[in-house]
Amino acid sequence: MQITLLKAKLHRAVVTHAELEYEGSCAIDGRLLDAAGIREYEQIHIYNIDNGERFTTYAIRAEDGSGVISVNGAAAHKASPGDRVIICAYVSCDEAEAARHKPTLVYFDGSNRIARTSDSIPVQAA
Repeated sequence: MQITLLKAKLHRAVVTHAELEYEGSCAIDGRLLDAAGIREYEQIHIYNIDNGERFTTYAIRAEDGSGVISVNGAAAHKASPGDRVIICAYVSCDEAEAARHKPTLVYFDGSNRIARTSDSIPVQAA
């Protein structure tokens, strides 16, 4: 049996560009991709905190150190520059792999600079 788990999360990244006429995908600063372990052309899910939109696309590499988060093609209708987004990648594991799995969580400072990383999400209090 396979189970799908969170592989990586870029939490509260800020959209810098929304390029309707660019070939689809989401361009992400290469250093941020590396920090999260997200590969170029890997499927990603984007959750827009500001407008509630949720969509699936794939990652492409933007210039290292640029801070770019560019939502492109048709997805540009779902996010605007300045919107805060959560970008997630998922992985399928068997039960043994799932028991050992830890996600890579990357948190931002509001300017697309890494504030901290983690491999677990705190328990939510009531």
